[in-house]
Amino acid sequence: MRKIYGIQNLIVYLASAGYPLTEKQVHELILNKDIPHLRPINNMIVFNLDHIDWWVSQRLKL
Repeated sequence: MRKIYGIQNLIVYLASAGYPLTEKQVHELILNKDIPHLRPINNMIVFNLDHIDWWVSQRLKL
């Protein structure tokens, strides 16, 4: 499983994938459970890049 930790790292990854988002947008997506993520510990957010790639591909189809 490819994974990254933290919102800032996700923002960098999404920008490199051609789907740039702001930190505020990512926070809103997490709060609304609209983006795949894991929260194994309260202050730690983990993103599975395979799930993020799928999520981006679905959003680009809209």
